[in-house]
Amino acid sequence: MRILIAEDEARIARFMERGLKANGFASTVVEDGIAALDLASGGDFDLLILDVGLPRMDGFQVLGALRAMDVQIPILMVTARTGVDDTVQGLEGGANDYIAKPFRFEELLARVKLRAREATAGAGSVSADVLTLGDLSLDLRTRIATCTGEDPRSVELSSREFTMARVFLENPNQVLTRDLLLSKVWGYDYDGASNVVDVYVGYLRSKLGAPRLVTVRGAGYKIVDPAA
Repeated sequence: MRILIAEDEARIARFMERGLKANGFASTVVEDGIAALDLASGGDFDLLILDVGLPRMDGFQVLGALRAMDVQIPILMVTARTGVDDTVQGLEGGANDYIAKPFRFEELLARVKLRAREATAGAGSVSADVLTLGDLSLDLRTRIATCTGEDPRSVELSSREFTMARVFLENPNQVLTRDLLLSKVWGYDYDGASNVVDVYVGYLRSKLGAPRLVTVRGAGYKIVDPAA
């Protein structure tokens, strides 16, 4: 998922960019509304995080211009303003979501992941009890993974394998760093073997099929539908 961040406060822009990168999202930062409009209208991004108080052209003007051009990129508005009128103006103007400063990164990330799931709905789908990607499904109640392709199988996963598989399937086709997987599966305070992520990726490959889990050199791993 390619994210465009339009934010003129360098500290906040770096905060968002680094956090998103750590969670497997590629992002580009621009500092004014004209640049945001130019890049967002080019079709190269899947989400625009748009600050309201941009120089040269504010966020509401960028939003209005994009929607007037029929550019349907999802837009998450970010603002230091707390008035209800600003929120209503953004949402009625075509924004998909709204978040007020100051915010915790976890809140921003949750909103970004929601847009990512919507964007990848054609490839991976989420229900209350089952995660799917192509012919692979993971039952969240039984911890059983089922593949119905050329090599059909149904396997029960261990606790760690299940948690890792769930993280992958909740983020289909996205590169997940080793640090992210380590924190999600083992917790931030884990101080065991440094290669534990690679070991468990190997376990999942043996159970789900090696082509599903792709190594992205220097970055991490991602889960894909081999038939796509």
